[in-house]
Amino acid sequence: MRSTAEDEISEFVRARYARLLRIAYLLCGDHGRAEDLVQTTLTKVALAWSRLDENVDHYAHRVLTNTFISARRRRSWFERPSAITRDQQGPDQFAAVDDRDLLWRALAQLPARQRAAVVLRHYEDLSEENTAAVLGCAVGTVKSLTSRGLRSLRADLSAAGRPAKSCVGGSNS
Repeated sequence: MRSTAEDEISEFVRARYARLLRIAYLLCGDHGRAEDLVQTTLTKVALAWSRLDENVDHYAHRVLTNTFISARRRRSWFERPSAITRDQQGPDQFAAVDDRDLLWRALAQLPARQRAAVVLRHYEDLSEENTAAVLGCAVGTVKSLTSRGLRSLRADLSAAGRPAKSCVGGSNS
């Protein structure tokens, strides 16, 4: 069974909550903070209920105001609101996967010898001489196959709307 003090506190909360919330909102300008402020105020009022006299409303307003001012004072030394937001977009973690997939699709479209030259030169990082030895051709042929292959890859990637330099090396063919 509930005591009369609990009943009185419950009645006070029901009767004054909306009014205290309106005052708290006008003080802090944020609905969430206003609700927190009223909750803190009502907790302090409930804890002090037994020693309060007839002027509970005055005490509640005073607690509400002092709690707001104290919170603002505490916040002022460690939190600095700014009118300028410095939100920056984080790196796209999936862009590399998309670029790699697009590159592999473009690479699959190359003729076999151009593809082999590009893969051996740029993926396996073989020299022109070693690539020529693997392909069984002259170094000049490796240069021309690689050059044509990279040009085709860049064209395909540009047509897909991707910057070629993010997927394929620069112009060092």
